[in-house]
Amino acid sequence: MNTEKKRISYIIACISEFSRKRNLKLKEGFQVLFQYKAIEFLKENYDIEHTLSFDDVLDDMEIICRKNGGIAK
Repeated sequence: MNTEKKRISYIIACISEFSRKRNLKLKEGFQVLFQYKAIEFLKENYDIEHTLSFDDVLDDMEIICRKNGGIAK
């Protein structure tokens, strides 16, 4: 699998985990993460983020969303 496919698969997995954790439909989870720039964050920081646990990545995504006016704690 090439690097771009790995990145895409990873981001999809992160969206799925975020949506599951927040009891959102996958589309809703994507919309939140996209709107509040967490997907952009994952793309830009893939090299580091993919080495962390999903719990840590979810925490990072929530922090980014909050910093950009999104989800409450």
